[in-house]
Amino acid sequence: MTNPLLTDWSGPFALPPFAAIEDEHFAPAFDQGIAEGREAVAAVAENPDTPTFENTIEALERADRTLDRVAGVFYNLAGADSTPAREDLQRDMAPKLSAYSSEITNNAKLFARIEDLWSRRDTLGLSEEQARVLMLTRRGFVRSGAALTGDRAARLTAIKSRLATLGTAFGQNLLADEREWFMDLSEDDLAGLPEFVKSAARAAGKERDRPGPAITLNRSLIVPFLQFSPRRDLRQKAYEAWVARGANGGQTDNRTHAAEILALRHERAQLLGYDSFADYKLETEMAKTPEAVRDLLMQVWHPARTAALADAEHLARMAQVDGITGPLEPWDWRFYSEKRRLELHDLDEAELKPFFQLDRMIDAAFACATRLFGLEFRPLDGPFYHPDVRGWEVTRDGEHVAVFLGDYFARPSKRSGAWCSAMRSQSRLDSNIRPIVVNVCNFTHADPALLSYDDARTLFHEFGHALHQMLSDVTYQSISGTSVARDFVELPSQLYEHWLDIPVVLAEFATHAETGAAMPDALRDRLLAASTYDMGFATVEYVASALVDLEFHNGPPPADPMQKQAEILETIGMPRPIRMRHATPHFAHVFSGDGYSAGYYSYMWSEVMDADAFAAFEEANDPFDPTLATRLEEHILSTGGSRDAADLYIAFRGRLPGAEALLKGRGLDAAA
Repeated sequence: MTNPLLTDWSGPFALPPFAAIEDEHFAPAFDQGIAEGREAVAAVAENPDTPTFENTIEALERADRTLDRVAGVFYNLAGADSTPAREDLQRDMAPKLSAYSSEITNNAKLFARIEDLWSRRDTLGLSEEQARVLMLTRRGFVRSGAALTGDRAARLTAIKSRLATLGTAFGQNLLADEREWFMDLSEDDLAGLPEFVKSAARAAGKERDRPGPAITLNRSLIVPFLQFSPRRDLRQKAYEAWVARGANGGQTDNRTHAAEILALRHERAQLLGYDSFADYKLETEMAKTPEAVRDLLMQVWHPARTAALADAEHLARMAQVDGITGPLEPWDWRFYSEKRRLELHDLDEAELKPFFQLDRMIDAAFACATRLFGLEFRPLDGPFYHPDVRGWEVTRDGEHVAVFLGDYFARPSKRSGAWCSAMRSQSRLDSNIRPIVVNVCNFTHADPALLSYDDARTLFHEFGHALHQMLSDVTYQSISGTSVARDFVELPSQLYEHWLDIPVVLAEFATHAETGAAMPDALRDRLLAASTYDMGFATVEYVASALVDLEFHNGPPPADPMQKQAEILETIGMPRPIRMRHATPHFAHVFSGDGYSAGYYSYMWSEVMDADAFAAFEEANDPFDPTLATRLEEHILSTGGSRDAADLYIAFRGRLPGAEALLKGRGLDAAA
C-alpha cells in the first residue's frame, strides 16, 4: 500500500491528505524519515570536499525534510486529537527521535566540518542571515554535547533519551487525568448558574455519555462554574480535582517523573560545564542569567502580592456575610471576585458573554490583520484532521501567504490549554515554501459558541503567534517563524491581544448573539475600565509558578519537588487563598518538554516588551498606524530568528524597555 505521508502532496496548497492518513501510516513514515536523514547526514559528514556553507550547513537544513513533514502532521494530531495508537507511538518515538538527534550531534566528522567553517567564518562571504544560521548551528551542536567524548558523551545521550521518554509520559498522564475526571450534576445543582454555564454543562454531560449535566476539567467550563456556582461544596470538589491533576496516585501520577526530570536536567547541565540547568537554559535567552529573571519577577511580585492581599481581605468579608466562618479558600476566590466585579464595575459575565461570539472574534482577529498587514482570509473546504477544524487561505495582494487552520473546541482527545504550531514552516532555500499554521484552543462546544472575555484574549493571543509564522520571510527553516529566543516568542502573541481592546474593534465585532446589536458603549466602557480588575490575583498565581520553575532549576535538584515547591511559596509569602497557576504535577509547560523549563518567566519578559511596543501605537494616536505596522512586520514578524532578539526589538522601537509599562498596564503600584 502507498503511504500517503510519503507521497507528494499534490492537493491544494500541498496540504496533508488528511482523509487518507491512518494511524498505522505514521510508524513506517517515521522510520523512512529517519533513514533518509541518516543517509543525508552521513553524506555531509563523509564529504571529501572542503567544507562550505552550502555543502555543510545548507545540506543539513535539507537533511530532515521527510522527517519534518511526518512529524509536523503527527505531533499536531497527537496533541489535538489523541488516540491510543497515537499515544503508543509517541512513547515509542520519543527515545528513537532523541537517539537520532544525538547521533547527529555526536558525529565527530560532522562537527569538525562545522568547526572548520566557524574558524573561517569571517572569510566565507556569508550574508547576515547565513552567519546567524552558522552561529546557531554550531551553538546547538556544542550545547547538545558535540564537544564531549567517551563516557561523558554516552551519559549525555542516555540522559536526553530518558528525558524525552519522561516528558512524553508527563503529558500523557496529564491528558489522562483531564480526560477521565468529571462531576455529575443534577438540574437542581445548576441553580444560580447563568444560562451559558448550564448549557455548557449539559453539553459536557452529553459528550461524556452521562445521564445529565457534568463539569469537566476544561478550563472554559470549570472557571465559569467556579465563578458562578453558589454551591460551595461543589466548587470545592471541582477545584480540588482541577489542581490535583497529575497528583492522584497510580499510573498517571507525575510527582516522581518531575523529580527525575529535574535531576537529569541538572546532571545534563553539569556535564556541559554549567553550574545549574537555569544557567544552561538562560544562556541563549534575552534574560541571560537567573539573577536577571528573578529581578524582573520580584519587581512585579511585591506590588502584585500587596494588591492581592488587599483584595483577599475584601473577599473574606463578603464570604463572612454569607455565613462562612473559616478563612477564604481558593475555591471561594473566583465566586466572590465575580460578585465584587459586579459591585465595582457593574460588569456581569453573563451580560458580557453573548457579545463575544466565536465566529465574530475570529472575524475581528482577521480584520485587524487585514488593516495592519494587508492580509485577506478565504475559507477553505476540508477535510482536515478533525470535523471541528476550519481552514482559510491567507493572501496578500492576490499572492498566497499561508494556510491557517483553527481548531477551537474542547474534546476529550485534546490536551488542555491553547497553542499555535506549524504543520509546515516557511522557508525559501530551494523554493518558496509557505507555511501551514494551526491554532488550537479549548473553548466550550455550544450553539452558539460564546466566549468569555478571557477566551477572546486567548484567541487573539494564539493568532498573534500565527502571524509570526505566517509572515515569516527567511531563507532557512531552522530560523523561521517562532524559532526565536523563548523570552521573545511571546511578544507577537501578547502584543496582538491589545487589538481586542480597541473600541472600534469591539464596536464592530462584539455583537449580541441573539439580537445582532453592537455592544452598548456604556458596557464597553465598563469592560475596558475593569481590564485591570483582580490583577493582583492573576499576577500572583503566574509569578508564583515562574519563581518555582526558576528555583527548581537554579541549583541542586530537589529530592522532593512538592516539598521544595511549598518552601519556595512560603519564602515569598504566597497568599493563602491563591494557588500557583500550574502546580508541579500538572506544569506541562515545564515538564512535558524543555520548551519552557527554567523559562516560564518568558511570558512576563515578553510582556515588558509588548506593553512598550503597543505604547508606540498609542503615541501615534492610531492603533493601525501603517508606518508602525510596517516596522512591526519588517523587524519582528517576518524576521524569525535571523537576528538577535534584542537587536530586532531595538530596530522596531529604538531602545529596550523597562518594567514600568508592564506595571502600569496591570494597574499595579510599583512603590508597593
